[in-house]
Amino acid sequence: MANIRSVKGMVGLVTGGASGLGRATVERLVQNGASAVILDLPSSEGAALASSLGDRCAFAPADVTSEADVRSAVSLAREKFGKLDLAVNCAGIAVAVKTYNFKKDLPHSLEDFQRVITVNIAGTFNVIRLAVGEMGKNEPDADGHRGCIINTASVAAFDGQVGQAAYSASKGGIVGMTLPIARDLAPMGIRVVTIAPGLFSTPLLAGLPEKVRSFLARQVPFPSRLGDPAEFAHMVTSLAENPMINGEVIRLDGAIRMQP
Repeated sequence: MANIRSVKGMVGLVTGGASGLGRATVERLVQNGASAVILDLPSSEGAALASSLGDRCAFAPADVTSEADVRSAVSLAREKFGKLDLAVNCAGIAVAVKTYNFKKDLPHSLEDFQRVITVNIAGTFNVIRLAVGEMGKNEPDADGHRGCIINTASVAAFDGQVGQAAYSASKGGIVGMTLPIARDLAPMGIRVVTIAPGLFSTPLLAGLPEKVRSFLARQVPFPSRLGDPAEFAHMVTSLAENPMINGEVIRLDGAIRMQP
């Protein structure tokens, strides 16, 4: 096995890196000898997290939908750590509203729908298209490998529930662009993989009442609990290290299939 890769020495950019799945990913990268740039909103805890993690971590305050913001985050990776090997897209938002509220005679807000699509799909794509420009400058290894993109979809892309029209559409978009982008970037040796997490213990779920969260946990066949963000981070580093996985979407969900 000539080409076992290690995240040690890699430089990763993680969007949504100040909380939830992104934060766990940043922590694991740094613990495993990589350097990480946290790309998150200026209002996030990114600066505090970066300083607590030390020299191999930096914070780039940015909105994933802004070209200028993301360009400067990619530049920060190059200036501070010399290169970019890995981009992990964890930034995302959700709304839960039915397509039409017949009691109130009210359609789903178009603005809310568009905002979820813009942040989750266009934001993810914005980071990909700008990050790979930097990855293309890397010297390829013996396999021709230059970099790796890891996106976050959701099981909602496949088993969307009531009220998840916008969220499921946005995550389905991420699933749908995984293969074409992997094909686009294959000649440059840049891989593209998407993780579709099930129910994880993140700020997105933390807003729910405890009763609801324990109900959700019981829906997971095994292990019958919410996922730990560290388990998502473990999958990220595994994918970064295994050069054969490309153009694929992986459910990380304890075998859950969401009910309507």
